[in-house]
Formats: sequence, structure tokens, C-alpha cells
Amino acid sequence: MTKTVQKQAATWIWFPGDFEIRLHEKMSAKRTARGVAYPAYWRLDRHYSNVKFRYTYELEQEEEITIAAEGVFSLYLDGRDNYRANRSTVKLPAGRHEIMVSVFNDTEVPALYITGSTIRTGSDWEVTSYQNDWLSAGSWTFDSPAQKPSAFRLAVTPQEPASVDIRDGYPLIDFGKETFGYLRFHNVTGNGEVRIYYGESMAEALSPDKCVTLDVFNTQEAAAKEQDGIYTLEDGKAFRYVWIHADPGVTWERVSMLYEYVPVTYRSSFECSDNKLNEIYKISLYTLHLNTREFFLDGIKRDRWVWSGDAYQAFLMNYYSFFDLDVTRRTLVALRGKDPLAMHQNTIVDYSLYWFVSLYDYYLYTGDLAFIRQNYERAVSLMAFCLKQRNEEGFIEGRPQDWVFVDWADLTNTGAVSTLQILLARGLEAMRAFAALMDDEAAAAAYGDLAEELKRKTLQLFWDDEKGGLLHHRVDGETKPTLTKHANMFAMTYGYLSEEQRASVVRSVMLNPEVPRIRTPYMRFHELAVLCESGEHDVVRQEMLSYWGGMMDLGATSFWEEYDPSLADDRHYGMYDMPFGKSLCHAWGAGPIYLIGKYYLGITPSSPAYETYRIKPYLGGLQHMKGTVPIGEGQITVEMDLSTIHVETTSGSGVLSFSSKNRPECADGEIRHIEGIDYELAIEAGKRYSITYQA
Repeated sequence: MTKTVQKQAATWIWFPGDFEIRLHEKMSAKRTARGVAYPAYWRLDRHYSNVKFRYTYELEQEEEITIAAEGVFSLYLDGRDNYRANRSTVKLPAGRHEIMVSVFNDTEVPALYITGSTIRTGSDWEVTSYQNDWLSAGSWTFDSPAQKPSAFRLAVTPQEPASVDIRDGYPLIDFGKETFGYLRFHNVTGNGEVRIYYGESMAEALSPDKCVTLDVFNTQEAAAKEQDGIYTLEDGKAFRYVWIHADPGVTWERVSMLYEYVPVTYRSSFECSDNKLNEIYKISLYTLHLNTREFFLDGIKRDRWVWSGDAYQAFLMNYYSFFDLDVTRRTLVALRGKDPLAMHQNTIVDYSLYWFVSLYDYYLYTGDLAFIRQNYERAVSLMAFCLKQRNEEGFIEGRPQDWVFVDWADLTNTGAVSTLQILLARGLEAMRAFAALMDDEAAAAAYGDLAEELKRKTLQLFWDDEKGGLLHHRVDGETKPTLTKHANMFAMTYGYLSEEQRASVVRSVMLNPEVPRIRTPYMRFHELAVLCESGEHDVVRQEMLSYWGGMMDLGATSFWEEYDPSLADDRHYGMYDMPFGKSLCHAWGAGPIYLIGKYYLGITPSSPAYETYRIKPYLGGLQHMKGTVPIGEGQITVEMDLSTIHVETTSGSGVLSFSSKNRPECADGEIRHIEGIDYELAIEAGKRYSITYQA
């Protein structure tokens, strides 16, 4: 292909997706427990080791380029073999010519960097893995020869402890809150061994035989590796406390840490009349930030893996807080991996289905069509893989090697599980949208037909009028009488129920104490979202204060994988038959970010990239609130009390919807009466609107 030469900055390029896949492979082997490695127990895909790049240029005069590669490489000009003749600089002739560069690297991603006065590597180059697949090259922000993709690391900054105490003769160090990073020992002296016991809680750090993570080093090892008198441990850990045991004669001046993080911008804010809810929001942001790393992780102590179900929620929280699209894209690409497919994402059927919904949400919030185009064929092949698992009734079922998860609950997930059918229908709707974006009308129609038929049959065969909701599963053509919240929540969220059915689900399922309670923040995220969509904001506010506030009352500085208020003392920290197995910093614990941004401040995109949006704020029992939510490069700010609403936005256009017991007034725009006590106001970017109303 011929390219018009542009003065773009040179950047490293690679086969699209391979940087993310290689980074994921590295991350998936970092989990340890008591010094033992625990790599992820699913297939980890690898980068292509042998790729070829190409670019066609036109020059009025010859130009010298400088070439760097991660791997061994050879350059071809118009097919001439090894044109560079072992030189890192090459003079390219004037005229129209085609450059091809082959790069081989079997340990890291084959990558290429070329810079000249006009010819520079970038996303306008193409690359192939020798499978008839010339694609636009992948790239990111690696824009200098020394800034190699393989050397990518997160940012670090020094931090000091909040306090140091002595327990049983050994220092117990408290860094004040949950954190992640590398311990540093300053000016170690003596000869012997140092043993470090980490804890997200004090109880864990003080349990050398039971703590999940630990480190051991010898002072001679430290002396060989220290820099400027500081020995930094090589492996990062999640902790708040560390208890350090050392052999007699071993001393150090002090212990600090290097905090490791992604330098995101906190673009959202929230403040209201309830100080506890304000603190819940702040801790939720910090919890999400700690788990926003190379990818969106589930937890920073355990598992430190990339789980699709966890990521689905983290993506949504991210859109209402940091709006960091780099981490989002990396996570989506890493989760999908490569073809051919043999197993579901993370071995879990529902997690493959979440990926489609996550990809659609990404497009809705960002409008990034190029990313959809880059991943469309991978979406097609994943959907084909999923559709092969339908039974004779057309319902997807798990195979013997699959894990049908749904939730950490006492569920029997045999046969066709209704939650999976709802997620598959939503995935098919996403594929219909993607196919339409690719101008493939036939595929869009086919996916749409499959979605509609699946929704029809699911409601026909799983809905129970007497119980007032969707039953849990169907085995050998018989729907079992078990009623759970899960499928009902997703059916409501995706708009698959009639108004009568929605009312029935709220009454007979969501607010029914006889239906098994949801105990994890994972599914409580969806449960509380559905209650908000049903107008139960006051119930949700009280649940946030009770559930997340309950963790705060126990001293939580980040939110947990699970919380059971009936437990006492150190039993709160146990999970998976381990006394400290529970993650005390878990991404799905940050759900209040999403709930507050979408359902209290009330901000949702109506079209991709927030070109249009809806603002529907609810106080939900609060006296006043004020908050900001990012919308792409811009933001929306909403302020509300019992008599006034103020809205200001920097981009796009939208509609403010609200209820008022009297006729509202606004000098900044014309309020439309919808019906009853419901009103609307058109919102334009760059203006501030002030409305008086009666709550």
C-alpha cells in the first residue's frame, strides 16, 4: 500500500495484540503463595515469534533511516534480500519503493523501530504473521529506541511507613493502608537471614505459618544487589503490614517501600450530605486504582490474575472514574487471546460471554471504531465457539471441562443455566452491532435473529408466573423449581422483561427475603444496579452504608472480595479454606463508583462516545450531592439538593430528566413536561443550567 508521508513521531510497532498477550503471559505467572509460584491454570497464549512488516513510500530525494528491532531482523527493499547489509542505518533511494522488515524473537514480542526525516514506523505500517493476514501494526507510546516494549514497567514512588511497633522482639511495620510495591532495606549490616511476613491485615502479618505471602533473603545477597545502600526486594507484594524477623546480628537503618502503580488521573468526584458515603466513594476509587495495573486484576494479593467477569465490572467502574482506555484495551485483548479456541476465557463459560458485553460497552463509552475493527474477527470466532455449545433446544450449556461459575454461591449449575442464556443473548446483540459497524448486513441480521429467538425461548421456558421470575436452570428438557436472583438481574439490566415482569421481579425476587441472598460484591454490583433502575435508590443507599460501611467499620482501607457481617474477629479474613485467603483489596469491591456515577449522579451515554447522553439524578434519601463524571475528554458535573439542580457539561449534548412535585423553573433553557411529575431539559455543552424544583 502507498502512504502519504507525514511528520508523525516514530514508535515501536508489533503484530497487533502481541504486546498485550505477552504482557499477560508474564503477569499470569507472578502469583505466589508462601514463596511457591502459582501460574494461572488456563492456556496462556504467546506472541508470534516471526513476523514481517511492510511499508510503501514515495520520496523526492534519498533519505537515511535508523533501524532498531527487538529480535534479529533483515530489511528488504523491493524484494532485494538483506538490503541493509548488517547496518543499523540505511539510505533509501528516492522514488516509490516498498520496505519489508522480517523480525524474529522467540522470547519477547518481535518489534520494529525506524526513524528518518519523513519515514517512521507507526500504525500506518502493516504486519503479517505469515497467515495471509496483513494487518495494521500495533503500537502504543514507546516512542524512542531505548524505550523498548519488552522493558515496560509500571511507575514507582518511594513511601515511608506510618508506624513501626515491636511485637515479640521483631518490628511490625504499618504502612497505614493497603498498598502494593517493593520493600526496601536501608543500610543492612551483619550476616544472616531476614524473613518477611506480609499481611493485608495485622493478624495475617503476625501469622508466620499462615500468611499468604512472604519473602526471605540473605544479607550477602542484599549486599550484592543494593544500590546507594538500599536493597530493594525483586518481587512486588500487596500488603499493609509487614512483620520482619532477622537472625541475631542483622540490623538495618530503616525499612521503606517503592509503591508501584499506574499513574491514572482521578477524573471523577462525589460529595454528599452523608460523610460515610463520601468515604465509601473515596475508598472505592483507591480500591479500583490498586487493581488498575498492567491489566484490571481481580485482587492485588490473590489472585493477581485477569478474570473476565471481574474485568467486566472494572471496565464500567473505570468509565465513571479514571477513564483509562489503555488498561481497558490491554485487558480486552489479553482476555481474548489467540485462535484456535479450545477453552473458555478463564475456563468459565459465562466469562467468555462477558467479553462480548465488555467490548460493546467499550464502544458505547468511547466510540473507538478502530479497536472494534481490530478485534472483530476475534469476536466472530469466539461467538462461533460459544454457539457450538448449544443443546438441542438452542440453549448454551457447559461441557465437562468447563466451569459454569455465575457466582460464589450454593448453586447447581447443571444443564442450561438461565443466566448463561441471558448473557449469550446480550453477546449476540453486541455481535449484531459489531457486524453492522463492519457493514456486514447479513451477519448483523443473523446475529439479531439468534438473539431474539434465544430471548423468546428463555422467557418461555424459564419464566415462572407463580414464583414471579426466571428459574435457575433446565436439565434434560425440564426447568427446575430453583429461584435465584442472577438471571433476573441481567434480564432487567438488558431490558428483556416487560413492565409487568419487571415489577414482579422486584417484588418477588429482588426484595424477597426467601430468595437466597447475594453475599459477594461481585453480584451485589448487579443486584444494586437493578434496584436503582427500579427506583429503589434509598434501599441501595442503605445497602451501601451497611455493606461497604460495614467493612469500613472493621478498619478496611480498601474493599474486600467478600463481606459477611455475621462473622467475628479474624474469621473475616478467611476464604478458600485458608485463614487469610480472602483478598482485602478486590476490584469488584469498588462497585459504589459505578452505582453513584450512573444511578445517583445519573449519567449514561445515549450514543457512542457521549455524543449524546442522559442525565437522570436521584438523591435517594440524601439531602444534597455534587459530583463529576468523565465523558471521553470532557466531563459532566451535577449538583443537586431538595430544591435545586445544577448541571454543567463540556462536550456533547444531552437530556436532563427529573421529577418535581411542582412546576420547575429554569432561566437557562426550556423545560418540557413529560407526564405526571416527570420533566426534561435539553442540555448543551459549555452552558451551566440551574433548575428550581420540589423533591
